[in-house]
Amino acid sequence: MSLPGPIAADPIARLELLCRGVVQGLGVRPRLWRLAQRLELVGCLVNVAGGVRLELQGKRSALLALLERLPWELPAAARLEPLEPRWCTPQRPPPVGLRIAADPPRPLGLGLIAPALVADQAPCPACRAELLDPANRRHGYPFISCSVCGPRYSIATAEPFARAHTTLAAFPLCPACRAEFEDPADRRFHAETIGCAACGPRLRLLDSAGVALAGAGSSAATGADPLVVAVALLRRGQVLALQGVGGFQLLVNAADAAAVARLRQRKQRPHKPLALLLEEPRGLADLLQPSPAECAALAHPAAPIVLLPCREDLHAALLPGVAPAAPALGVMLPASGLHLLLARAFAGPLVATSGNRSGEPLCTDPAEALERLAGIADAFLVHDRPIARPLDDSVLQLIDGRPAQLRRARGYAPEPLPLAGGAGDGGPALLALGGDLRSAPALALGDRFWLAPQLGDLADGRCLAHWRLGVAELLLRHGGGLAAVALDRHPGYLSRSQLPALLTAAPDAPLREVGHHLAHGLAVALEHGLAPEGLPLLALDGLGYGAGAVPLWGCELLRLEPGGAGLVLQRLASLRPFPLPGAERAVREPRRSALGLLHAAGLMAHPGAAAVRGQFTAAELGLLQQALAADCQAPRCSSAGRLFDAVAALLGLVAVASHEAQAGLALMAAADRAPAAAGAYPLPLRRQPGAGADEPRSLLDWQPLLLALLVDRAAGRPLELCAARFHNGLVAGLVEAVLAQAPQAPVLALAGGCFQNRLLLEGMIGALRRHGLRPVWAERLPAGDGGLAAGQIAALRCGVAVTAVGRP
Repeated sequence: MSLPGPIAADPIARLELLCRGVVQGLGVRPRLWRLAQRLELVGCLVNVAGGVRLELQGKRSALLALLERLPWELPAAARLEPLEPRWCTPQRPPPVGLRIAADPPRPLGLGLIAPALVADQAPCPACRAELLDPANRRHGYPFISCSVCGPRYSIATAEPFARAHTTLAAFPLCPACRAEFEDPADRRFHAETIGCAACGPRLRLLDSAGVALAGAGSSAATGADPLVVAVALLRRGQVLALQGVGGFQLLVNAADAAAVARLRQRKQRPHKPLALLLEEPRGLADLLQPSPAECAALAHPAAPIVLLPCREDLHAALLPGVAPAAPALGVMLPASGLHLLLARAFAGPLVATSGNRSGEPLCTDPAEALERLAGIADAFLVHDRPIARPLDDSVLQLIDGRPAQLRRARGYAPEPLPLAGGAGDGGPALLALGGDLRSAPALALGDRFWLAPQLGDLADGRCLAHWRLGVAELLLRHGGGLAAVALDRHPGYLSRSQLPALLTAAPDAPLREVGHHLAHGLAVALEHGLAPEGLPLLALDGLGYGAGAVPLWGCELLRLEPGGAGLVLQRLASLRPFPLPGAERAVREPRRSALGLLHAAGLMAHPGAAAVRGQFTAAELGLLQQALAADCQAPRCSSAGRLFDAVAALLGLVAVASHEAQAGLALMAAADRAPAAAGAYPLPLRRQPGAGADEPRSLLDWQPLLLALLVDRAAGRPLELCAARFHNGLVAGLVEAVLAQAPQAPVLALAGGCFQNRLLLEGMIGALRRHGLRPVWAERLPAGDGGLAAGQIAALRCGVAVTAVGRP
């Protein structure tokens, strides 16, 4: 930013300035109003699409002082992009006073990507103190907020942010709140989401039939506090459906094994770990001693679920059934005043899991929840402030002392991320659709991009309907200016088949395919601002569509090198392919992946494979062996995720999975219990002379690893030891592949869903550093398919030779 030089006089001047970045819903306008008032400036401060516009007039020296001080006046959570002041002719007569305003509303539908909005924030320390202070007029008010905290994205019905553009528009401020709103000296000056017990939303507690038990409309318990009655129900072991910030959650007493089991049975979630809600971390002092970095992550205003490492045998004893066979506990602190009051009144750990049946999207409306959660919840704690869009809880873990996001949703979306490199600042508008699992599209505008909050699996009809509405809205708003739309290469993805009905809004935007694992790797490169040319990308996941004779990839060392049509993908190394008997069924049944390995290695009869053979009936085993021999319904893959599945089945941990990550979590939990010096199974690298363009130059041969594991199993060695040797062997083999195929590369990107495995990722980080390499991994973006669209954006921007797709 360049400022005008000194001038002899101090004339009246006029300044127009657009403040872009994270600047709405954080009290930016009140802060700048106070600064402009001190400098005796007049004009207006307006929330507009994409930022805050300042139109100010006064002495030139005062305007220059404002430009100098402005970055330092913003709230801590604000993020300001470079300023470009515009000096204009002063108005005659000058404006009268200073005013705060907002542009006319631009309605939002599902609003997957909303550039003018900010994320929801947990109560700030000042609001927490007021909430718990009996002398404060907002004592016990569940919807407490101020200019820097409270609901934002979840309640917005239009852009830019203003009370009239939210679901709070139906709650006029009482005289006391109005006085605070209009008082420049008050911390709630122009705080759009404020209210109190006299004018704000109200709580009700309903039974499973929708009859009011407490709160507004209640007759049987007139005067009863809905929170008090809800806590009593939780203490009796009942399941409570809570209308949270971005949707419903299901709560039970985490220490009540019968209640947890009842929730699992009703929700159809037999094994997947459940998250815990605590008032503060010391609520589990007997079980967890979080590090300072973990405490900081828990206390972040986003209030994410943080995975805290904890031995499975320890938490199984104190909190039975909460996270079976998992190496960590997911813990979150209150995301709202309502959560804080509930957690404080209960005074113990509560299970807080998503308010849906397994595989379905969140419920957001009380009437919808009563219907869809019938038979799951015993009671419903609801309120009359509508939720504008579903937002699941964000999830992260600490890697190398820094947060790494696993699911990006409430508290982080819809804030933008920077785009660096490739096409340079001010690049073209691009839309990327991501994948089908953990779907999260992305939009790039100029030097920023927005990743939608994770929607879920498009195989669910409700989730697919949400995706269609969200993408249609994006195309309607931005379709005319899009330079391209990026898709995953998989021909069977629903995100491809649904496009024809949506593309009329983007008639000129070409479609481009981006390989699944390339997108994973480029997402990490994009996040860290790394130029992709020559950068090794190590992508490990379940299954993704690639190319060549075995298009189902999943363990790939890739590099982009200059070619005739831009950067061309080189496949440096891969896992030796093996068959998946039953194709898609093998994804849900780790025992099938194990059978595929045993068949390919000729080790079906090995004594160490007895556990896997016993997981099938004689008839099932015979049919699958026939199919494998005939190469029928047994596509080959190079998937690290399926290798994890196979090993978990060989160790007898998981034969048929009830959720996607079950086998990997069980294997990691077992390895976590092994002694430090466990050793490693061999995973040698075999060169492939004369490999074709889409074939890897080298293969990691899993057969020696498999044989060593079977020998250990036949000898009766502990499964914990075997699980650790597998992890260590995989790390050693991957590092060997990197050193052999990319010896000169100082930086390596670790990408894909398998690197959500803390042991694997930390093992790779340590091993690569010992060899003088600098690994980078997904931190602000999810490592799995939730970050895929970011890599698709990067592929379009950095000149990768992607495949054009004919428009349907």
